Amino acid sequence: MHFLDGSLFPENQPKLVITAAPYGPEWIPSDFPEDIPVTMEQQVQKAVDCYNAGASVLHLHVRELDGKGSKRLSKFNELIAGVRHAVPEMLIQVGGSISFAPESDGAAAKWLSDDTRHMLAELDPKPDQVTVTVNTAQMNVLEHMDIADYAGTSMANPETTQAYREMIVPAGPGWAEEHIRRLSAAGIQSAFQFYNINSFETVERMIRRGVYKGPLVMNWVAISGGMDAPNPYNLVNFLRAVPDGSVLTVESSMRNVLPINMMGIALGLHVRCGIEDNLWTQDHKEKMGTVRQIEQLVRMSREFGRAIATGPEAKAICKIGVFYDSVEETLAQNGFAPNPKSGQQGYLRKVA
Repeated sequence: MHFLDGSLFPENQPKLVITAAPYGPEWIPSDFPEDIPVTMEQQVQKAVDCYNAGASVLHLHVRELDGKGSKRLSKFNELIAGVRHAVPEMLIQVGGSISFAPESDGAAAKWLSDDTRHMLAELDPKPDQVTVTVNTAQMNVLEHMDIADYAGTSMANPETTQAYREMIVPAGPGWAEEHIRRLSAAGIQSAFQFYNINSFETVERMIRRGVYKGPLVMNWVAISGGMDAPNPYNLVNFLRAVPDGSVLTVESSMRNVLPINMMGIALGLHVRCGIEDNLWTQDHKEKMGTVRQIEQLVRMSREFGRAIATGPEAKAICKIGVFYDSVEETLAQNGFAPNPKSGQQGYLRKVA
């Protein structure tokens, strides 16, 4: 991205798109009973509350009545339908880390297969986006947390702690390319989750080879533990690589969320908040629900003079429903340099 004279002035920046992540599948209701919705009615209402507070994008996960994160396709369909009815203007983004559990004995063989994860392309009603991770990576979400961040919660259970420390995100090239193709064929936008510069570069190569032909909409996920650490050096290094036509949301964890979001607001980027990312006020004196976090970002953005995007405006900024006809158009629309016409083309010879 280029930062020319005046690029830090609000009149030269897009309206701020706020993504709310209010469901926090890593937590159980007793970790934050005042804020974690359990029933389907409560989960729909949480989306309404987030939208009314200023969030235009809903990062969606689902809970069962026992409070545990759901892995049933039917429950995701039910929540998407409920949110569509209650807040039709809100952009729905399904968290793509989920693998759907089989709902019958005959489907048991699919439980751990790539085909199971590809079922995200079969959601009905379909979401606007599904998050897509590229390149298998370590995701030790606890590495950069203070012990006080999760003390007294279910995360402090030794077995749970160990599971989250050792978590791996499987996203090899064969799975990722097929997943992107299926989402695109279903008219669902791939919302890329970039953990560092190499995952971005892999997607750029996919675009140059024609695997993905759509707007480049992405999150820079800075939570350490195998991903970028949340600091200005890593953010600026990432910004130097991404093209001007892309849409970038910054994302971090716990008390890094607010300062990273402040940088994002100032730089004309977009932001994410919610209990999936952070439970605390910045002084760590009390827990802070998703709606309060959204309201805080709205106040901050207004102090910067930057307006908040509505749902329809967020869909326009993210170019929901837009796909391109060719590699050349995709590169141009996203602000990449064109593919070389001669000389060493390397991976470009690997036709998608």
